[in-house]
Amino acid sequence: MTRTVYVNGAYLPEGEAKVSVFDRAFLMADGVYEVTSVLGGKLIDFPGHLARLARSLAALEIANPHDDDAWLAIHREMVAKNDLEDGMIYLQVSRGNPGDRDFAWPGAEVAPTVVLFTQSKPGLADSPQAGTGIKVISIPDIRWGRRDIKTVQLLYPSMGKMMAKKAGADDAWMVEDGKVTEGTSNNAYIVKGGKIVTRQLSTNILHGITRAAVLRFAREAQMEVEERAFTVEEAKAADEAFITSASAFVMPVVEIDGVALGGGKPGPVATRLREIYLDESRRSAI
Repeated sequence: MTRTVYVNGAYLPEGEAKVSVFDRAFLMADGVYEVTSVLGGKLIDFPGHLARLARSLAALEIANPHDDDAWLAIHREMVAKNDLEDGMIYLQVSRGNPGDRDFAWPGAEVAPTVVLFTQSKPGLADSPQAGTGIKVISIPDIRWGRRDIKTVQLLYPSMGKMMAKKAGADDAWMVEDGKVTEGTSNNAYIVKGGKIVTRQLSTNILHGITRAAVLRFAREAQMEVEERAFTVEEAKAADEAFITSASAFVMPVVEIDGVALGGGKPGPVATRLREIYLDESRRSAI
């Protein structure tokens, strides 16, 4: 089945979708994106993704091309046109096509480029890795200083994924000044003595939408949460660890740099949080 994609107001077969070679996302990585998970044909954490999209666009001085109602309508149309039951919707907004390459960005006369496409992932919430956990390695964090803006500058996270693959692991945790910042495409957590520890919000990490929901659910379940940076050595000595993201939800981490956590099996806190997150997110999906 050929996917239907969205490009600047038009719903097109993916083979007919085109974006200019002068688009600034292509030439300058001058754009932002969001990924919303879909379970049972409904959007997960959608208001949070829209709020972060607006924040990212404002930080780069790119006009938001739609209001929240219009974004919702487009996403629902993408679900319907692609018969999407479980999977993800990728949304990208760039500064657009100014007609030529220039480091200085254009003014308001150039409209943003808007692209959406779907990725079907049957059984997305039933990943076998949730039962086995994942392995991570640590790598230096050499990204730019505004990681809180969800830009399409993803080369180093992509390199990190490949470093992990070559090391026989599943992902990488990035480290700056001796402290873990985040995973290549997720937020990082450890658990010690029942306490959940994760890095505090700042420009150093992405303000994860799943992160916000998981921490809220954890506190509602009377779990203790401490928002602070932690070291790799502290992580290796933890009782358990996990990551959160829009597509992985809550995923246990069972090994860091070859050191097994919790006997190499998913821990009770991560396992319970995944259950709570999926239950609550399905309940509030739109």
